[in-house]
Amino acid sequence: MNLKSTAKARFLLHSTATGGALLMLASAFLFAVLDGLIKLLGPPFRIWDIAFYRFAGGLAILVLIIGRNHNPFAGHNRKLLIIRGITGSCAFLALVTAIRLIPISTALVLFFSFPAFAAFFSPLFFKEPITWAEIVSVVIALAGVALLFDFRLQGGLLGQAMAVLGGAFAGLTVGIIKKLREKNGPVVIYLYFCLLGSVISFPAFIAHPQIPRVTSEWLMLGGIVCSALAAQLLMNQGFRYCKSWEGGLFLMAEVIFTSILGILFLGEPVTWRFLTGGFLVLGSAVALNRGNARRISYRGISE
Repeated sequence: MNLKSTAKARFLLHSTATGGALLMLASAFLFAVLDGLIKLLGPPFRIWDIAFYRFAGGLAILVLIIGRNHNPFAGHNRKLLIIRGITGSCAFLALVTAIRLIPISTALVLFFSFPAFAAFFSPLFFKEPITWAEIVSVVIALAGVALLFDFRLQGGLLGQAMAVLGGAFAGLTVGIIKKLREKNGPVVIYLYFCLLGSVISFPAFIAHPQIPRVTSEWLMLGGIVCSALAAQLLMNQGFRYCKSWEGGLFLMAEVIFTSILGILFLGEPVTWRFLTGGFLVLGSAVALNRGNARRISYRGISE
C-alpha cells in the first residue's frame, strides 16, 4: 500500500480515537448534570421515584421518536440487551442507595472503581484483552478520584457495600455495552435499559408514588430524564470507538465536572486536590487513548 493510503488510514484511526474520547467526555458532563439534579430534587423523592421517572420518561421519549416507522425493540441478541438493562438498573439503584446512606464523596469514590471491574470482567466474559499499561492507567485514575474527593472510608458498611456493588454492576454493564455495540445502535441499547429499569422500579414506585407538586419539581424531573437520555446515548456511541475500561476512564471525568459545577454555582474553592486529582484522571485516560491509537492496526496497517 502506498504512503498516501497509509497516512490516510492513520488519520482516520486517530480521528476515531479522538471522537470516542470526546463522546465519553460529553457523556460524563451530562452525568454530572444528572447528579446535580438528583441532589437538588431532595429527599421527598425516594430512590424508586427517581428511578421510575428517569426510566419511564426515557422509554416514552424513545418510543415516540423511533416507534413510528418500525419496531423500536428490534435488536440483535435480545438476551444480552435484557441482561444489560438489568445490570444497568442495579448499578443505578445501588449508587443512589449508597448516596442516601453514606457521604456522597465516599460513595462516588467507591462507585468509580467500575473501570477496574470492567478491566476484570471484559477479558473474562468478552475476550477483550488488557495490557499492564492499561491496568496502570486504571489504578492512576482511581488514585486521582480518591485524591480529588479527599477520600476517607466513612459511613456504614451497608452504604459502602452498595457503592462497591454499584461499581461492579457498572463495570459489567460497560463491558456488555461494548459487546452489544458490535451489532446494535446506541438507541436500542438504552431503550432496553429504560424498559427493564421501568419494570424493576414500578412496583416500589406505585406502592407510594411521589407526584411532583410544583413547577420546579417538574422541571428537575424533566432535566433528569433528558440529561440521562443524552448521556447514555453519547456513552453507547462512544463505546463503539474505545475499549470498555478505556471508556470508563473518560467517564470518570464526571467527578471533575461535578467539582467544576460546584465551583461555578456553589462557590466551592479550587483546591490542589481538585487540580492534581483531575490531572491524574484525565491524564491517564488521554494517555491510554493516545497509546491505543498508536498501537491498533487500521485495516492491517500498523503504525
